[in-house]
Amino acid sequence: MPHAPTFPLNAWYAVAWSHEVGKREILARTLCSRPLALWRKPDNQVVAVDDACWHRLAPLSLGWLENGEVVCKYHGLRFSGDGRCTHMPSQDEVSPGAGVRAYPAVERHRFVWIWLGDPSKADPARVPDMHWNEDQDWAGDGKTLFAKCDYRLFVDNLMDLTHETFVHASSIGNTAVAETPMETSHSGNSVTVQRMMRDIDAPPFWRAQLGKPGNVDRWQIIRFEAPCTIVLDVGVAPTGTGALEGDRSQGVNLRVLNTISPETATTCMYFWSLVRNYRLQDATLTALQREMNAKIFEEDRVVLEAQQQRIDMMPHAPLRTLNIDAGSFRARRIIERMIGEETEPAA
Repeated sequence: MPHAPTFPLNAWYAVAWSHEVGKREILARTLCSRPLALWRKPDNQVVAVDDACWHRLAPLSLGWLENGEVVCKYHGLRFSGDGRCTHMPSQDEVSPGAGVRAYPAVERHRFVWIWLGDPSKADPARVPDMHWNEDQDWAGDGKTLFAKCDYRLFVDNLMDLTHETFVHASSIGNTAVAETPMETSHSGNSVTVQRMMRDIDAPPFWRAQLGKPGNVDRWQIIRFEAPCTIVLDVGVAPTGTGALEGDRSQGVNLRVLNTISPETATTCMYFWSLVRNYRLQDATLTALQREMNAKIFEEDRVVLEAQQQRIDMMPHAPLRTLNIDAGSFRARRIIERMIGEETEPAA
């Protein structure tokens, strides 16, 4: 009996950083269990097609590019960016209907986004908002983490930062995170979770960023945009300087931008960046923060991949919820609704 789908298709998913897709090489990626081949046409437009030749299903990503078209390495069939077969060796005419499926692709916020569902619904305005990645008032960088787990486990992880107290105790976590209650709200396809921590000790990472002694007020504002994009508004300021009331001028503020694209039901691509609104020209700080954040996310990967192994071994065991799971519970409900709208017959 086939498994129920775990990801909606009528959504924009990040599949690569913009710099990863070029005019000379073909990039192979898997998205929602579909192998894709990506490249740029001579006009610099990114294209994405099924990574399987119309003829014998050989991966097109094994081939090469000629004048913006991909040539299959197996028998030399050539395909344009819209998926049409334009040449077949040893015959004068191309077989009628020969081609591979092409997908809508757009570039936004330093990422390439692909729409696998109904192309008539592929509105670029629906690309998740991660504008901080290219905003001149913010500086930073990021990486991609390939993980062997369901993408929704990362959604759970980011919607509940209580785990910082335990998983990241040496960097960004302390007891105040787990002991401070959260507030959760939701509207449409978004969920927001807030945790405001007043007059607490600063964890090592935040102490270094602030560069000031004394206790701090710390904020965590998490915004989920379905199906898998999460922006964290986080920071600290000296206690009593008004940060939790809106005046962050005495503190330091970061945005952690996350979008987690499913490869398969149990593997995913985690695109993230860490950006700040201070010391904008400090390239050394950008590199230091990027590598430090990469180590923090590696700690998450260890836990989530181990969790996935237990889920696979105990497929009928439930994932139970606590109060701290309110945000991830709402996020999962939205994902389930999106899947249901695609798979259930119209009323």
